[in-house]
Amino acid sequence: MDNLNIKAWSGLAFLAIAMGLLLFVPAGTVYYWQAWVYLGVFFGVTIFITFYLMKKDPALLARRVSAGPAAEKETKQKIIQFFTSLGFIAILAVSALDHRFMWSRVPFFSVLLGDALIVLGFAIVFRVFKENTFTSATIEIAKGQKVISTGPYAIVRHPMYAGGAMYMLGMPLALGSFWGFVPFIAVLPFLLWRLFDEEQFLAKNLPGYTEYTKQVRWRLIPGIF
Repeated sequence: MDNLNIKAWSGLAFLAIAMGLLLFVPAGTVYYWQAWVYLGVFFGVTIFITFYLMKKDPALLARRVSAGPAAEKETKQKIIQFFTSLGFIAILAVSALDHRFMWSRVPFFSVLLGDALIVLGFAIVFRVFKENTFTSATIEIAKGQKVISTGPYAIVRHPMYAGGAMYMLGMPLALGSFWGFVPFIAVLPFLLWRLFDEEQFLAKNLPGYTEYTKQVRWRLIPGIF
C-alpha cells in the first residue's frame, strides 16, 4: 500500500475515533442508536468513495486528503475553514447533548429523512468527483485545470457545496436533534463566504470561468440562488 492510501485510511480511522468521541462522550452513553446509524451511513459511503478514488482517480484523492485550516494558503480561508470545522464539531456535540438531556423529540421518520439527506448529499459529491478531477479540498488552481461545465456543473456552479450543505442539513435530524440546527445555521455565513471568495479566485485565475458564470446562473439552488 503506497503512502497516499496509508494517509487516506489513517485519516479515516482518526476521523472515526474523533466523531465517536464527539458523539458518545457528550451523550453519556453508547446506547444512542441514531448516532450508530449516522456513523454507519457516513463511513459506509466515505469508505466506498475512498475505494473508488484509489482505483479510478488517485490524483483527486491526493487533492482531497490534505484539508482543513492548516492546508489552506490564504489567511481568510484558514479562518473560514476553522469556523466551518468548529461548526461540524458543534453539530455533533450539541446533538449528542440534546440526546443526553432530551431537549427535543425528533420523530423516527425525521431521523430517517436526515439519513436520506446525508446519502443524497454524498451522492451529489460523488457525482462531482466523477465529473471533475480538480475538486481540491483547498482553493487552488492545479496544472492543466480547466472549467468544467458538464454534469452537475451545468445546473449549478458549486455542486460540491450544494452536496455538502445538504449533508450538513441532514446531520441534526439524523442524530435526533432539533438543537443541532443552531450550529448549522451559525456556520452557513462561513460557507457562503468561502463560496464567494472561491468564485473571485477562479474568475481571476482560471481562464473561461467568468464566461461560465454567465452561462450557468445559479450557484447552489436552481431557480433560487
